[in-house]
Amino acid sequence: MSYLIINADDFGFSQGVNAAIIQAHEEGVLTSTSLMVSGDAAQEAIALAKDHPHLAVGLHLVLVCGKSVLPPSQIPHLVDSQGNFSSNPTQAGLNYQFNQATRAELRLEIYAQLAKFRASGLNLSHVDGHLHLHVHPVILNILTEFAAEFQIKFIRLPSEELTKNLKIDQRNLLTKIVWSIVFGQLRRYGEGLLKANNIKFADRVYGLLQTGDMSEKYLLDLIPQIEAELVEIYSHPALVNTETNNGGEVELAALLSQEVRQLLTVKDFKLSNYNQLI
Repeated sequence: MSYLIINADDFGFSQGVNAAIIQAHEEGVLTSTSLMVSGDAAQEAIALAKDHPHLAVGLHLVLVCGKSVLPPSQIPHLVDSQGNFSSNPTQAGLNYQFNQATRAELRLEIYAQLAKFRASGLNLSHVDGHLHLHVHPVILNILTEFAAEFQIKFIRLPSEELTKNLKIDQRNLLTKIVWSIVFGQLRRYGEGLLKANNIKFADRVYGLLQTGDMSEKYLLDLIPQIEAELVEIYSHPALVNTETNNGGEVELAALLSQEVRQLLTVKDFKLSNYNQLI
């Protein structure tokens, strides 16, 4: 038997995303979600999570394409005057790597996001990050330093086989090859760091190479190919006509699919979440 965590990112981004996540949990196969504590609908998300105690909730660390928790005056090298992070992940990553002032401010903001999650009263299931910037070596090292204080037990390390993805969907080939190489290297670094700090991670994490199109068809083709004991599949469900993110309604439909649920049973996957695996 393999354990499967099905996670939705961006909880707290908006009311439409929140509603889709709760629907996918109540009516579908969703077992877990990741909260943006600085999201516009974060407080609603926290209240909804407390009403759904079987939905595990982790921190979706936001350090790009979003708002900070701390005021701009405390982290002027990280955000603009409105508290917005860079919208360019590559530029942000280089800044975090090479700018000493920025790295000092990163520690403050990461701590503040973890503290805000703790103040919610929710149990911290895991940590992952918006656009996976949390696997940046500088950021991942900061997270491991804070792991004991905030009881971080699981951190997402993207890990999926390019060959399996391309058997199903060969679109965006060049992007998928580049991401596979870059995140493969980050995964190898992250494995060593997390093992050294007694932080756990899933054997396989699917979603990166098919971001925005984790459809019912894709899941039905992917699930029979998975060979791992602990697996996470993540997506970004949203309600139709309420969000600007591409594919949200397609991904919600996949999570609500009875065919997907039945296939998981046939293939002997046990739906779980990180709280249940501690």
